[in-house]
Amino acid sequence: MLRFAPLALALFFLLAVGAASAKPPRDAQALKRGRAIAQQNCGGCHAVGARGESANPKSPPFRYLARKYPLSNLEEALAEGIVVGHEGSEMPQFRLSAVQIEALLAYLGSIQK
Repeated sequence: MLRFAPLALALFFLLAVGAASAKPPRDAQALKRGRAIAQQNCGGCHAVGARGESANPKSPPFRYLARKYPLSNLEEALAEGIVVGHEGSEMPQFRLSAVQIEALLAYLGSIQK
């Protein structure tokens, strides 16, 4: 029995590492809700999809947000209500629920390049 202990330990280690590094499956409905939230609240200025140009050239496409900011940093701002001025126009103020924030951040994470 002791001769199988190293093999069992190695198998346990491989399974633990694999489980820790595996990405959880994305909830398709959450991604769909996140895209709808982005489109409704931000799509007038920002490109909210995986392709396309922003309607306002000064508004960065959402697929590049993670290059400038950790997406997790947006969680608090979304919960408190985003108020950011853009040159020439105001970004609409909106406040999201925890479920909406989770969906939006999941969607944003899914389109980053």
